[in-house]
Amino acid sequence: MSSAEASPDTEEQPPEGRGFRFPSALTVLAIVTIAVWALAFLIPSGQYERDADGKPVQGSFREISSPQDFVQRLNDLFLSPVNGLYGIQDTQTGQVAPDNSGDLYGSAAVFLFVLAIGAFITVVFATGALDRGIARLAHRLRTRGAVLIIAIMAVFSLLGSVEGFAEETLGFYGLIVPLMLALGYDRMVATGTIILGAGVGVLCSTVNPFATGVASSAAGISLGDGIVLRLLMLVVLTAVTIAYVVRYAARVKADPSRSIVGFLPGDREQAEASAGTEPEPLTGTHKIVLVAVTVTFVFMIFSIIPWAQVLTGDADATPYGWELDWSFAQLAALFIVAAVVVGVLARLGEKKLSATLIQGAGDFVSPALIIMLARGVTVIMNNSKVTDTVLHSMEGAVSGTSSAVFGILIFVVNLPLAFLIPSTSGHATLAMPILAPLADFADVPRALVVTAWQAASGWMNLWVPTTAVIMGGVSLAKVGYNQYLRFVAPLLAILFVLICGFVALGAGLS
Repeated sequence: MSSAEASPDTEEQPPEGRGFRFPSALTVLAIVTIAVWALAFLIPSGQYERDADGKPVQGSFREISSPQDFVQRLNDLFLSPVNGLYGIQDTQTGQVAPDNSGDLYGSAAVFLFVLAIGAFITVVFATGALDRGIARLAHRLRTRGAVLIIAIMAVFSLLGSVEGFAEETLGFYGLIVPLMLALGYDRMVATGTIILGAGVGVLCSTVNPFATGVASSAAGISLGDGIVLRLLMLVVLTAVTIAYVVRYAARVKADPSRSIVGFLPGDREQAEASAGTEPEPLTGTHKIVLVAVTVTFVFMIFSIIPWAQVLTGDADATPYGWELDWSFAQLAALFIVAAVVVGVLARLGEKKLSATLIQGAGDFVSPALIIMLARGVTVIMNNSKVTDTVLHSMEGAVSGTSSAVFGILIFVVNLPLAFLIPSTSGHATLAMPILAPLADFADVPRALVVTAWQAASGWMNLWVPTTAVIMGGVSLAKVGYNQYLRFVAPLLAILFVLICGFVALGAGLS
């Protein structure tokens, strides 16, 4: 990312064992793809009847003959990366294929967004403004790094809670990784700050229209129902998560040998530079570039928030006239245009700007491919018609229990489905029409089902390899997925216990 990473190979390297070495993120996803494809042979195909809105009708599940023969399934496995990029879902059959007519199911928009982010960040670094700005900020905060971690995670958590800020965090690695390295931390601190900061906010979504909004609408309740419990969870779980990352960061800064990931060439020089004499001042051009970078990211956040839904609490609120309602297609265009604008402001020249744009997009191909493969896994599940079968098994598991046990079971049974369907809106659309009516029989409010469901989705999306946020994030930060799992495992256990406690409490007090 920064020029410091091109330093000689005299730096401390991540420790390598002589035995088993955990495979790369691409290999992990390839293994997951094959495993899910094989598992689909063992799970019976089935489906629910759908209403006019496409929602499953409770009690209507029936097993069906597999819609695919072996050759078709083999073709799905072969085409899974292609379908993961630009597969089209047929509106009649629900099958996904690259030559269908219907709605885009693949991750082409996110794929291009990541490449555009790469081009933008690389152009910004080519101006020298970000390197110098990070160096000066790190020098000023060299004794207060924890304050910066807390601030970033708190803001990301709030954004995750109110508007589902998740994939958008992929654009911040180019800024936060070098900043954390300059403060004397390792790449895992940056990874935890970004993934866990936003992730715990999504886990505790309060008025997030893509999670709470979709689920509440499918459950037939208001977006504001259950918000007190969700706010309490947000405060407590965010505080616990921030404390976890800050504790690890302090340990690594005090003793770099305790780093889980070690250090790549150039990482330690950034910390040493920030601890020395004060860096050179910013030039006028540097300041203009940094202002442009700030405006770009602020505008990105503004453009994606559904303000009418957030401010009114109504999931079906009519958007304000000034809302942009942008998604990844527009964001990709934003960062491409912003990269050109920054290059022009910094007077890079046509030849250097063009070469830098191409280099930046090329450097980010790896995380973009990972995102594509992760989406391809869900296509296999969709086309083999086994997702509804998993949903039906959940329906039977939560019936006839006490209110407290019911709340915990709703959380637990949604975990495997969250693995199969990383999309919160897709997960909610499938599961909520089935699970929400079960709350009536357990004598608990439907809002508790929404809270337990989104906690399950959020908890799984903190670590599962089928999400672009995780696999793309660790790739951008240049840390191993196995190293990330080792880092996050204790926190996952803590959050699991806390979530069970909250949903049991909410059921008991209802």
